[in-house]
Amino acid sequence: MKPLRNILIGVIGVALLLGGGLWLARGQIAMKIYRRGAEQAMASNPFSNLPDGLHVGLCGSGAPLPDPHRAGPCTAVIAGDRMFIVDIGDGATRNLTLMNMTASKADALFLTHYHSDHIGGLGELMLQHWAGGASKAPLAIYGPQGLESVVNGFQSAYVLDRGYRIAHHGEKVVPPSGFGGAPHVFEVHKDSPDIVLIDTPDLKVTAFPVKHDPVEPAVGYKFVYKGRSVVLSGDTAPSARVEAEARGADLLVHEALSPRLVGIQREAAIAAHRDNIAAISHDILSYHTTPEQAAELAERAHVKYLLLSHLVPGIPIPGLEGPFVGDAASRFHGTFRLGHDGDFISMPAHSTQITRSNRMLRIR
Repeated sequence: MKPLRNILIGVIGVALLLGGGLWLARGQIAMKIYRRGAEQAMASNPFSNLPDGLHVGLCGSGAPLPDPHRAGPCTAVIAGDRMFIVDIGDGATRNLTLMNMTASKADALFLTHYHSDHIGGLGELMLQHWAGGASKAPLAIYGPQGLESVVNGFQSAYVLDRGYRIAHHGEKVVPPSGFGGAPHVFEVHKDSPDIVLIDTPDLKVTAFPVKHDPVEPAVGYKFVYKGRSVVLSGDTAPSARVEAEARGADLLVHEALSPRLVGIQREAAIAAHRDNIAAISHDILSYHTTPEQAAELAERAHVKYLLLSHLVPGIPIPGLEGPFVGDAASRFHGTFRLGHDGDFISMPAHSTQITRSNRMLRIR
């Protein structure tokens, strides 16, 4: 037994020495990782390794309720070499950078409606689009009526910051003409037909009304590129219009609310005499869609892939994902996924292939 004990002592000693060496070298290791991340983030074309096609990334899969793992609602759509952003919640612009999809690369932002959680990151997105790429033109922003007041409000809030940055960095780095956003307003009502926003030989982007009463206007969006399609529901109760737009789509990105988990929050609010929180928890049930309802809608529409996002409430514990989804997966026979920040769905042009990865920068 003595030789075995000596061997064990020797192994432990070597492990301690190696561990101590790694601890002492941790700064050098961290610097190498940091340098690699910086090089990736500064790449001139972050999409050069993607096949031509339609790609969808979740830059924010959360909602107003706190979730340490999810930023506010945001979806990036890459069609060929063009990138579009749909909604921009708190923290979403930072996620875009962590996904190596920097704001300076955005062709346009599309807003579904003007609830605070869908526009909270607008100021940061406009700033990063301007300063991150020396943009000479404001960010194009599409949205239904009311858009101008939203954009103008954020620009007014950032007007002092604009002056500081021009004075500090100079007009070559931050051209004054590139500050802020340029609103492209379209009129939409409950029964409006599709509104075509972009129409080229390869790419078509349309907006359509959804059911988010009393919020009006509220819209979803559909992107079609070289035979591939994605529909984004926006915030909505179960909507016949979403179902019609999603018929045969490759991908449906749909919002989802769990009445079971919201109910637990409401019970806790009532017990704590937080009457306002209890009332809000009750009211939000009427204008969102449950995971099961989203799955049934996707099944009827013959969607190939259903990705749930804008998850209400937050899911701070991984074990809650099952209770959140319930039996939704059994009601849909395509590919089903509960979205996470960084999820990236790729649909190569003129094919039926759909793949998923996660683009969020992590230490490897």
